[in-house]
Amino acid sequence: MNRFIRFVILSFWLELGIALVLAPWSDFWDSNYFVFQFPAFALLVKNSFFRGAISGLGVIDIFLALESFRHRTSPNAKNA
Repeated sequence: MNRFIRFVILSFWLELGIALVLAPWSDFWDSNYFVFQFPAFALLVKNSFFRGAISGLGVIDIFLALESFRHRTSPNAKNA
């Protein structure tokens, strides 16, 4: 059961990372509720540097998930 839970958590991390990489560059990012309600917030959200920072967090999350998955499934790893 521990392996299944670990797999689910690592899959969630991987999917979250992919979402963080893709979301800032999608149409959803430009036309969400908060952009229309808070124009000052829209200046920050539509900034390319801010989008790149969010995508960078997604890349880091993907690498951490893949590294954790590789580390946990290696043949010499102990069963926990």
